[in-house]
Amino acid sequence: MTTTTVSNEEAAIRTLEDKFVTAFNAGNVDAMMKNYISDSSLVVFDVVPPRQHQGAEAYRKAWVGFFSHFRGTPKIAINDLSITVDGTVAFSHSIQRVTGIDTNGRAIDRTVRVTDGYRQIEGHWLIVLEHVSVPVDVTTGKADLTSKP
Repeated sequence: MTTTTVSNEEAAIRTLEDKFVTAFNAGNVDAMMKNYISDSSLVVFDVVPPRQHQGAEAYRKAWVGFFSHFRGTPKIAINDLSITVDGTVAFSHSIQRVTGIDTNGRAIDRTVRVTDGYRQIEGHWLIVLEHVSVPVDVTTGKADLTSKP
């Protein structure tokens, strides 16, 4: 594979991630889901119950539930996005920060680590596996939702 090809594929995945951010920041779950494989093969490991979502429809419902916990639309920023492409498969890892106001009026500022697995299907990159995690404070055993890399 040539460097140009890899560079073009990485750019396509960055565009996918940019579309996700735009859709998230608009609160548009349908547009967000266009970045994921649309069938039951999607697997997502999350930090909140039910901790695992099997299939696009289950994950879509989780996103709808997520947005219902906010006044207005929360915002997301993706930082430190690193992408590796090998043929028609790829993976990335990033730090993602979500901010907003919850339904009780409290400010929310959460940072998570996200690893995505992609497949190129009919010329388009789609997320087929997503793993969201947070560091754990080993002293307390509790999630550390505010630490920065």
